[in-house]
Amino acid sequence: MAAVDTVVLADWVSRFGAAVTEKRDWLTELDSAIGDADHGANMARGMSAVGEKLSAGTPGTVDELLKTVGMTLVSSVGGASGPLYGTFFLRMGMAAGPVADLDGPALAGALRAGLDGIVARGKAEAGDKTMFDAMAPAVDAMDAALAAGASVPDAAKAAADAATAGRDATLPLVARKGRASYLGERSAGHLDPGAASTAILFDTLAAAVADDA
Repeated sequence: MAAVDTVVLADWVSRFGAAVTEKRDWLTELDSAIGDADHGANMARGMSAVGEKLSAGTPGTVDELLKTVGMTLVSSVGGASGPLYGTFFLRMGMAAGPVADLDGPALAGALRAGLDGIVARGKAEAGDKTMFDAMAPAVDAMDAALAAGASVPDAAKAAADAATAGRDATLPLVARKGRASYLGERSAGHLDPGAASTAILFDTLAAAVADDA
């Protein structure tokens, strides 16, 4: 597969919505330990709204699709997750532009732009125990895989594996950002819920791309 089109990207969004809904209770359980106990419910509600928005049909261009997802999340999700995930998809759309599909480097560039948007909004760094700790390794892994000549599906799988490893690496960390940072040392020993949903984001991307290959 040389490129990812709007149908595949819409499938990714749909899979992500289904997965966070399925894992809503788990995400909420993670958030109840170190946050406001609303991450699962917020993500499920936001992605349900996205699904309703896209039910009328898939937009014809990548930027229109991703911006629709981003704006819907910003307007329908409370807490930190709506603005952060909304910014991620909005920045992805802006970077992608009004095109019908994305080749490997363009997809990686859009994901990098989404990550940069999250950094700009949340000011997170590696080791802060946030979604950054899963997303940055994922984006780096995709870049490295593509540079080494990997196919888009293989690069997406490398990104998903890196996101999962990054999620797991948040377990011993002491949170330095967000609500969890108020707990200090007590935040150690818990997975970051944002990193957990980010791993789902990349798992579903890899699945959508693989099934289209």
